[in-house]
Amino acid sequence: MEIQRNIKDKLEHFLKVFPVVFLTGARQTGKTTLAKIFAKKKGYFYVTLDDLSMLKAAKEDPKGFLELLSKPCIIDEVQRVPELFLAIKQLVDQENVLGQFLLTGSANPLLLPKLGDSLAGRMGILKMFPFSQGELKGKKENFISWLFSSEIKMKNFNKLEISKLWDIVLKGGFPRVIDFKSFEQIDTWIQSYLQTLMDRDIKDLAQIEGIHHFPDLFKLLASRSSSLLNGADLARTLKISSASVHRYLSLLEAIFIVFREQAWFANHSKRIAKSPKVYICDTGILCYLLKANKEKFKSDPSVFGFVFESFVAAELLKIASWMNERIDQYHFREGTSEVDIVLEERAGHIIGVEIKSSATIKSSDFKGLKRLKEVAKKKFIRGIILYTGSTMVPFGKDLWAIPINSLWES
Repeated sequence: MEIQRNIKDKLEHFLKVFPVVFLTGARQTGKTTLAKIFAKKKGYFYVTLDDLSMLKAAKEDPKGFLELLSKPCIIDEVQRVPELFLAIKQLVDQENVLGQFLLTGSANPLLLPKLGDSLAGRMGILKMFPFSQGELKGKKENFISWLFSSEIKMKNFNKLEISKLWDIVLKGGFPRVIDFKSFEQIDTWIQSYLQTLMDRDIKDLAQIEGIHHFPDLFKLLASRSSSLLNGADLARTLKISSASVHRYLSLLEAIFIVFREQAWFANHSKRIAKSPKVYICDTGILCYLLKANKEKFKSDPSVFGFVFESFVAAELLKIASWMNERIDQYHFREGTSEVDIVLEERAGHIIGVEIKSSATIKSSDFKGLKRLKEVAKKKFIRGIILYTGSTMVPFGKDLWAIPINSLWES
């Protein structure tokens, strides 16, 4: 059964605005599947650089290769031939036709300037993530829009059993694992997936001498997912330079294995200066690296706690990716007060999101959100705690405890 991707409508809109659209995201998130569906329905010519003959032709003569393609066209895995970007720029500047090229690739051009600089202003970039919970249920989530609405009211949500939530986070959202019946199948697939990243994607993008450090780096980042990034600590543990750590992290971010959350301050100039939080992009990968299972969640609830935060952070990124409004994701920390996630819309208004892997919430759990409200003043819309209970509960003006399944049911 074909699962509809919620990014599809935004992709069609971008092709009416830009000559070139780059659909990017981690390997195996469904970019090629969506591109082929799009090619069939919209009449785009499709070519993939996973085809060795096409790869060779594109490398030897990028401009000639493009001139021979029927237009409009889709070029899959375009990051394998970076020289194509300059050739595409030249062709687009000559013809200036909207929607002429749909490119797909498993590297983020914004973090790899050599890939993207040549098409600045000519190319729209869309990020595609593994399946959201809404996509798996045939829904297009509007959770973030709902939070930013002028008023939210009490709603009923279906009770989500904790064992079902554990299943959700253990499996993750990659299309290939959705139909697997056992966690042994999932582990086997993820092991192969991470090996492919090292053998191909990382080597394709950079000359890395310390590729043997990556398995240990994966595990360290997993143990620190949803925590403040401490590059010096990672460097000491791996016995490599801080410069190497930051280079490796940039590569992992470029291929969508990790993402960072900058600190939120009312003063924009302070945001970059403070340490970001780092997350593993998919909880299936995270749980594999942690060797986590239901028994571990039962015996050590703290493990489920930071896996749960990583799950929510990733789901919010997915929902934001297909919204028309720009939403940025931060974290807040001031002294002993902190908020896991701060969502900020274009005008600067914010929503604070705390994440608690508990079925009960008490007033003291809102300490960080109350401080954020004081700091943000009129920019503060509301603060919520996402928790594993089943009831939506008000805790004062603009403060709510909301069940986790509101992410895909609201």
